[in-house]
Amino acid sequence: MIKAPELLSKKLGLNFNHPEWFVLALTHRSMGAKNNERLEFLGDSILGFVIAEALFDKFPQAPEGILSRLRASLVNQESLADLARKHKLGDYLILGSGELKSGGYRRASILSDAVEAIMGAIIKDQGIESSKAWILDLFSERLDALCLDNWKKDPKTRLQEYLQARQLDIPHYTLISQEGLPHEQIFKVECSISLSDKKHVGSGVSRKKAEQHAAELMLTQIAGDDQ
Repeated sequence: MIKAPELLSKKLGLNFNHPEWFVLALTHRSMGAKNNERLEFLGDSILGFVIAEALFDKFPQAPEGILSRLRASLVNQESLADLARKHKLGDYLILGSGELKSGGYRRASILSDAVEAIMGAIIKDQGIESSKAWILDLFSERLDALCLDNWKKDPKTRLQEYLQARQLDIPHYTLISQEGLPHEQIFKVECSISLSDKKHVGSGVSRKKAEQHAAELMLTQIAGDDQ
């Protein structure tokens, strides 16, 4: 049984003037034309800006490349899905019968889209500043935990050093696929570690870039688990 949206709203510290915006943010496209996709589009836009500005202010000496990597570690599907799981958002999602049966309330893509849709709903109900404040509160622990000590190193190096410091096996990378024409191929590589049952698949225009992406996703998960 889907839990009442107002329970989640209260849990998230939100008070909507027009609760229908919040209900819409929780409504997946499997329910029909009236769904959260447009709000997700809006929320995605403000999320990227708010996190970028927060990093810009927090690390005034950091170059663009490191700021981009820091933002990517926070603003990605797995990171958002982890935040959704933390608040048990899946219990409140409004899904069609097919998605319910297939476990859509656990799917990372659906959970992350709903989080962004909530950000969009706040904009429509209360304005950009309210949405910005909620985003900063939602990400406060993760933003506070960031430091520049390791961000000059690439993700594969950081992941390996993290595991070696704990006397654990080094990461294992497996090539999953290699598709496309020779001059525009896309590689997909799976990263697995002994510390976690979860595996992450990264993609890139080279195997090395795909491995770096997969390592970045794994580091993001570890950061979330450590909180």
